[in-house]
Formats: sequence, C-alpha cells, structure tokens
Amino acid sequence: MYSDTVCIKSSRSGSSLVSSVLYRLGRTAAHRRAAVLALWIALLCAVGGAAAGLGRGTDDAFAIPGSESQDALDYLGRVFPELSGASAQLVVVVPEGARVDTPAATATVHAAAGRIERVDQVAAVVDPFGEHARDAVSPDGRAAWIPVPLEVKQAEVTQATRDALTGIARDLQAQLGGGARVHAGGDAFAELVPSLGATEILGLVVALVVLVVLFRSFLAAGLPLLTAVVGVGVAAGLIYAATAVVPISSTAPMLAVMLGLAVGIDYALFILSRHRDQLAEGLDVEESIARAVATAGSAVVFAGLTVLIALLGLAVARIPFLTTMGIAAALGVSIGVLVAVTLVPALLAFVGARLRPRPARRRRLRLWPRRHGRARPPLGLRWVRLVTRAPLVTVLVVVAGLGLCTLPAADLRLALPDNGTQAEGSPARETYDVVARHFGPGYNGPLLVTVDILASTDPVGITEAVADEIRAVDGVASVPLAIPDPKAHIGIVQVVPTTAPDSAETAELVRELRSMQERLRERYGVDTAVTGITAVGIDVSAQLGRALLPFGILVVGLSLVLLAMVFRSITVPIKATAGYLLSVGAAFGATSFVFGQGHFADALHVTRPGSVISFLPIILMGVLFGLAMDYEVFLVSRMREHYAHNGDPEEAIESGFVSVSRVVVAAALIMFVVFASFVPEGTTTIKPIAFSLAVGVFVDAFVVRMTLVPAVLALLGRRAWWLPAWLDRRLPVFDAEGDALVHELRLADWPGPGSREVVSARDLRVADDRGRAVFDGVEIHLGPGEVLGIHGSGPCGKTALLAALGGRVTTVEGDLKVCGKVLPQHGHAVRARVALVACRDTADPAGEIRRALVEGAPLVLLDDLDTVVRVEQRRALRDLLAEATGTSTAVVFTCQSPALLRDVLPVHRAADIALSVPALEVA
Repeated sequence: MYSDTVCIKSSRSGSSLVSSVLYRLGRTAAHRRAAVLALWIALLCAVGGAAAGLGRGTDDAFAIPGSESQDALDYLGRVFPELSGASAQLVVVVPEGARVDTPAATATVHAAAGRIERVDQVAAVVDPFGEHARDAVSPDGRAAWIPVPLEVKQAEVTQATRDALTGIARDLQAQLGGGARVHAGGDAFAELVPSLGATEILGLVVALVVLVVLFRSFLAAGLPLLTAVVGVGVAAGLIYAATAVVPISSTAPMLAVMLGLAVGIDYALFILSRHRDQLAEGLDVEESIARAVATAGSAVVFAGLTVLIALLGLAVARIPFLTTMGIAAALGVSIGVLVAVTLVPALLAFVGARLRPRPARRRRLRLWPRRHGRARPPLGLRWVRLVTRAPLVTVLVVVAGLGLCTLPAADLRLALPDNGTQAEGSPARETYDVVARHFGPGYNGPLLVTVDILASTDPVGITEAVADEIRAVDGVASVPLAIPDPKAHIGIVQVVPTTAPDSAETAELVRELRSMQERLRERYGVDTAVTGITAVGIDVSAQLGRALLPFGILVVGLSLVLLAMVFRSITVPIKATAGYLLSVGAAFGATSFVFGQGHFADALHVTRPGSVISFLPIILMGVLFGLAMDYEVFLVSRMREHYAHNGDPEEAIESGFVSVSRVVVAAALIMFVVFASFVPEGTTTIKPIAFSLAVGVFVDAFVVRMTLVPAVLALLGRRAWWLPAWLDRRLPVFDAEGDALVHELRLADWPGPGSREVVSARDLRVADDRGRAVFDGVEIHLGPGEVLGIHGSGPCGKTALLAALGGRVTTVEGDLKVCGKVLPQHGHAVRARVALVACRDTADPAGEIRRALVEGAPLVLLDDLDTVVRVEQRRALRDLLAEATGTSTAVVFTCQSPALLRDVLPVHRAADIALSVPALEVA
C-alpha cells in the first residue's frame, strides 16, 4: 500500500466512539443526577398510568397467517362466526351407578341450555340431548358434554360472561342434586394474565444476598436491585400499554420481566464493580463514574446488543406472535441497558464516596507464583490452574459430559399449551380432566374439517358423506357434528381424535386428514381444509421447527462475527460458539428430562409432563446466545488485554480469570436465581422457558466459560489470538471493554498540560501482518512550524511511520497524539485535518503543500521526496518549507538519502531560523 511497506493495515475509525459517548453520558448523568432520577420516576409513573388506562389484556390466540389451518379459520370467521371464536363448555357428571340421561336430568339440562343461549357473547349452545347432538353423552352414561361456542376471541371474553356461565353451572348442579357435579371450563376460563408470586420475590432476596457477599455492603448490593426493578416496571408498563394497539401473548410480558430483571441486575453489577475498583484506587467519584460507564458500560452495550439481535432475530420464523414476543423481550433488555448507563451512574453520584471500599477490604490482583510458600492462592487462581493443568483432559471431560446431558433432547416434543397445562384446581383444568376421563383426551382438542359446499346442490348430503369418510380414519374417536352453515357456504365436520391435542398421534391424524383432500375433491367435487385450535397449534409447532435451522445459522454466524470483532481472533469465536452450542444442547436435554419425561416433575410443580411450548427452543437459543456472549466478553477480554501487554498466554489466562471471576460468578448466580425463581410457581408457558434458561446460564457460565474456555485457551497457547490478515482488514473494531478510552484518558495531559505539540510520539511501534516490527521505539515531539525529515534506504518503515502519523494505520502500539488527538482511536478526525502528499503520484507537490498552508492545515506529510527530481520543483519545495517554519503548520517528509536532507534543510538554517530540525533515522 505504501512505498516501502505493503503489510500495514488501513485505519478503521470509530473503535472508541461508543466508549467516548458513554464517558460523556456517564459524566452528564452523574453531574445532573437529580434530573436523571426525576426523569426515570416520571417515565415509570407515565407508563404505569398508560398501562392501566389503555391496556386491553393479553391475547393468546396463536396464529400463522398463510397456513392452511389459519386461512380456513379466518374464512370460517367470516361465514360461520359461531364456530371461529373462543369456546366454553359445561360438563355434567353424576355419581357412579347413576345415569345422566334420565328424563328428569334431560329436562333440567335442556332448561339450562336455554339460559346459556341468552348469555351475552354466547353464539350458540349444543344441547347434549338435542336432535343434532352426537356422542355428547359419555360411554358409561355418567357425563354429558355441553359445548358453548362464543362470538368473541379468547382475549375478549368478559368476566361477566364467565360469571354468568359459572352461575348457571352452579344452579344446574343444585337442581340435579344427588351428588351430581357440573364443571364450567374451556378456553374462555383459561388464565391469561400471569402474575408474580412469592418465589420471584424470593429470587430477588437471594440475589441481594449474593450481592451483599460480593460487595460486603448493603448499600452497594441494593443499587442493582433497585435499578433493575425500575427498568422492569417501565418495560412492563410499555408492553401492557401496547396491548391497546397490537395483540400480545401473555408470555411476552413475563419473558420481558424475567429477562429485564436478570440483565438489569447483571449490567448494573458490572458497572458498580468497576466503579468501586476505581474508587479503591483513589479516583474521584465523578471521574470514576464516567470511566466505569465508558469501560464496563461498553461491554454492557455490546452484551445488550447481542441479546437484542438474537431476540429480534425471532422474526426469522415469520410468525407474528413470536415476532411480537421477541420485540417485547428486546424492549425489556433495551431498557435494562439504558437504566445501566443513565440511572445507575446518577444513583452512584447520589451515594458518592460511601461506596469506596474500606482500605482493609480492598482486593489487589496478585499473580501468585506456581510454587508458593505457605500463602494460599485465591480460589479463582486455584480453579483455573486445576482446569489448565491437563487441558486436553478437561476439554474431553466437559464435551463428553455435556454431550451426554444433551441426549434426552431427542425426545423433546413441542406443542402449544392447552387447558391441560393450567394450574391444578382451576376451573379450566378441572373441566379438562373431567372431559378426558369420561369422554377421552381428544374431546379437549377437536379438529374442524371445513367443506366448501358453495357450488353443491346437496350441501347437507355432501357434508354427511365427508363425515362418514372421516369416521373410518384410524385415530378418529368420534364425529359429533356435521352441519352446513345457515347460508350453505361451508360445511363443518367436527372430528374428535382418540389422542390428546399435544400428542404426536394427533399431529399424524391432521396429516392423514389433509392427505385425503385430493380424494375427496375427486369423489365429491369439494375442497376441504383442516383447522381448529388444535390444528393451528400443530402448524405453529411445525413452522417453528422449520425455523430453528435458519435461526441457528443466524445466531452462530452473528456470534462468530461479533466475537472476531472484539477479540481479533478466529479460534476464540469458534471456541465460544462451540461452547454456546454445548450449553444449548444441555439445556434442551434437561428440559426434556423434566418436562418431557417427567423426572422431578412433582418437585417443580410440572402439571402435565409430555411436551413443552413450541417456541421454547427458539427463545432459548436467542436469549442464551446473548448471555453466553456476555460472559465470554467479560472473561476473555481481560485475558486478551493481558496477553497484548505481556505476550505470555499462560499468565494471561490466569490474570484475566482471577481479575473478573468473582464478578462473573456473582452475575451468573444472580441470573440463575432470577430464572429459577420463575419455575416453581410460574405459568405453564413461562415455567419451561425459565427452567431451560436457568440450566443454560448455569452450564454456560460455570461449565463452559469458567472451565472449558481456560482449558481450550491453554491448549491453543499463542495460536488462540491469531487472525488472518485479510480478515483483520475487513472486520470493524469493537472496543467492548473501553480500553481505547482508558488509553485516551491516560494521555489527556501528555506530553504536558496545555502542550502545543502537533505530533507527540513515545515508544511508537507498528508490526506487519506476521507480527514483525516495521518500526519500533520511535519518539517524536514536533511543534508548530517545525520540520521533521525521516530518511532511510529501502523498505525501512519510513512511509509506514508517515501513514501512522496521518491516522491511516490502526495497528499503532505505544503513545501517539497528532493535532491533540490520540491515535489510532481518532484516525478519522486526524485524516480530516492532516494533508498527505505522495510526491510519487503528484505532478505538483509544491502546489499541494501551498494549498495546505493556505487552508491552515496543522500538519503536512510529504512522502517520497526523492521522486522530485526537477530542479525548479525542488527549489519551490525548499521555499515552501522555509515559509512553513513561520506558520503554525508542522511538516514531516520522507526521503531515501541523508544527502537530500542537506539539500533541503540548510535553506532553513541559512535563513537563521532558530528551530530544532531533527533528521530521524529509521532502522
């Protein structure tokens, strides 16, 4: 790229932009702490009021636009709305030895059906003893099933409608007497509004205990909990307010609360921990807050971005309710990040120096020699030395162990929740169990087969004929209903499977019924479709299963790119991604072991083992991806930083591990506790998600990041930090730990307060793609009006040095400030102010320099002065250099031979300019 070296990479600006912005944000939040606190309190009150006044409640109507079941259900809603809304059902059960179809009971039930028909929102009622009812009385004669289709969707069922149906059921039970029971249930009675319970509060208490142990201060421990609760309150309020304009499932706000609490506490913990460490070193409170937000806050922003990308990536499945869920969860994480970088520094400023650790309790990082005397090294150091003593053994044990934990995942079955997963004792669950016991499990999830009879001359006959065909299919327990709509647009055949709605056999029955469509078209000239809530659930599960692979590719690809940006390595991202996949596999295996196979189900209050909610895998993969990258960045970035400074890979592993292990352990424990607290009493949808996330976080933090990662890095040695040159040139730089800003702050008053030097360099070094020094140990102090000549024959690095001074090289090591800007962080700003003239490629170099002087450029860089061979051009250059010494412009030029320096520089001395005009020899 340059005349004497082709191995230097071009500069990439913006690597410290995030940390610089966060530094100013942290300082502003600390300085205006009262305004920041008031703003968050006002926002919390405003969204709380909006949620209470505008919220319409959650909507668990899972749907996939464009699927056969959803299209048929939508059409059914237009032409036969009585069968497309939510449904309730009453089940009459008489004692053993009695029958429900006696004349007295029949008359009583018939009268109750008449009352039900007059209830608001009821579309129709099916009298189990009426002429159109089939199979509405159980085979043993003890139970009668009263379906009650409603005119509205599940989320729109009012409490008044539920109360009216419950009252009729209670009156009917009293009228029947003799020990009869009447159960009111169905979709209309499903609990759609999840709530926080005692176990979630207990989780926060445990998190407080962990923080107290870490910080040894109740004041420091309470801050992360307080800020996390504020963030969760704002997020939940926004989500519930949004239900006024968009349908949101009941899982979405709970997922946002769970994630918001977990990441909110962790993100505040990282910033608070860095702040206390800096206070212990004697830093001023406000400056420490700004630096903590800039450094630890950069990692927080990076971690938050990875979680956001993964959650928003749920849109890959192209399922609206899942996309909405991802957006809601991403909102919770986004607010957690905003709280961490604004409210946390404001509260830290309020607390002031009271967070400064006591001198006796300050912890100083110490690298203990491997052969120490009586002194016992810290637990973290003992652990990392244990796992790296025989790294290959550690790697094999961890991989084999997690591989075994993944095996139960092969039995993982996915389905949407139904009333069989509701809490035991609830009306919906009691009715579900009674129907399954007396009629069979299929009655809780009947299918609907629609028959297009618009062009038929015998709508009733064709509908009955199709019903007869379906009755002969294996897996069909009953066809209780086969009727056309009042306008003879569509026929409805209700199909009751022999198996439960979430069973694999029911899904197979749906496929079998759909395979009959061609035969029925040829025989009867009608089109059919399979729909109903159960069919929609099966289609949702199938669509989610198909989306797992592209989503997994998206997540894995993102992890490779993002980690390569941060660590400038190819093996570290591959190792991190492989570890993430092991964690996901173990979480899937544990979830299947408990929720699928039923182990420990009673202890965890799993109401009905067998299947888990369909979107659990994609949610787990997305969320765990962000959290895994979080721990990877906090742990490995310290190792990389130490390796970059010392070059010892073994010492880098130990130093990095010991410096952050306590904070990572505390953060992982808190996140595990928060997720685990949603398991015992969580809703049926959130319980398996919380369990899988708790297992995934525990495995990823303690088994993968703190055991497998050090072992792999020890096994790879220096090769762990290698990145191909072509990839390094193309990858953007992301300073996840704010190291660039720390370097910039250290050089704020260098080379001295108020210095006017245009170029200041100390121990300057640039290496080529193979790590060999292009130049090394360079020191420059160049003021306004001074001229520096750099000479050397052949590819000695002089052009590379010129490019580094011009902000064109990103791999600069050492200290370098040009025009008051630290390089390479501010390469873009330097390039905008510095004039670089390549004499080899410029017909009039003197004209270029003159233009720079007229425009007031503070620095002019002139490369390959030897190529100016014409006498008049060289004379013009001498005159311009002499002119520059009387201005505020500094000049640096390169040439091959010292003789050229004598040809150009004596002109200045002859003019008796009292300046130091050094000739820098670059070896």
